[in-house]
Amino acid sequence: MYALITGASSGIGREIARLLAARRVDLILVARRVEQLEELKVELGGAYGVNVVVKPVDLSIRDNCVKLHWECLEYDPKIVVNNAGFGRVGTFAEHDLAGDLAMLDTNVAAVHILTKLFVQSMGEGKIMNVASMAGFLPTPLLAAYAATKAYVHHLGTAIDYELQKAKKPIRVLTLCPGPVHTEFGAVAGARTALPGMSAERCAKIAVRGLYRNRRVILPGFMMRLTRFFLRFLPLKAVLSTAYAIQKKK
Repeated sequence: MYALITGASSGIGREIARLLAARRVDLILVARRVEQLEELKVELGGAYGVNVVVKPVDLSIRDNCVKLHWECLEYDPKIVVNNAGFGRVGTFAEHDLAGDLAMLDTNVAAVHILTKLFVQSMGEGKIMNVASMAGFLPTPLLAAYAATKAYVHHLGTAIDYELQKAKKPIRVLTLCPGPVHTEFGAVAGARTALPGMSAERCAKIAVRGLYRNRRVILPGFMMRLTRFFLRFLPLKAVLSTAYAIQKKK
């Protein structure tokens, strides 16, 4: 059985790859940085004897997403993890449009395309899309990123319900982590404002939720508690709190 993991060269994606390999799942690893993928291939093949296919792909290009799906059909992956994505911290006005559109293509279009195509081609299996706690609230100074993750969250939750109502053996699950120690901050141009969990711990919770078919996976008690209280806070309080947290970055 194969699992496809995008954004597998570092962070949560890399740790999920390690955990699935430990379960003797063969892997298709996708990212732009081929050197890191090749190193992970050697590591996992040597440690667990799994077959690892490396595919260096820029998922911000929509045609590449379609091509990736087509190339993966021969492996018939039963698990798809749409993890690739990045953020940009700062005011909406100060960011260049090209960078925003690249983020939208990676965080939204790529996830949409791969989810759509695998839902249509899978006989059975699981798709786990990586959103964020930021997807639960409008987030000043992280406005576009939070909006992309809200899209991922709502899309996956609705599709999963549709598939269950249709009694199809496919699940679309959504991982919504809070702060995690990954390369996100370096790419986003920010430093950590809140205590975060390790990528390893987040991946363990993600894989456990994947195998338990959790529609929405919230890593850590504090994140579950935060989501609960967000339902009762007035919008003004949510905005001011989110702004203060992002300002620290």
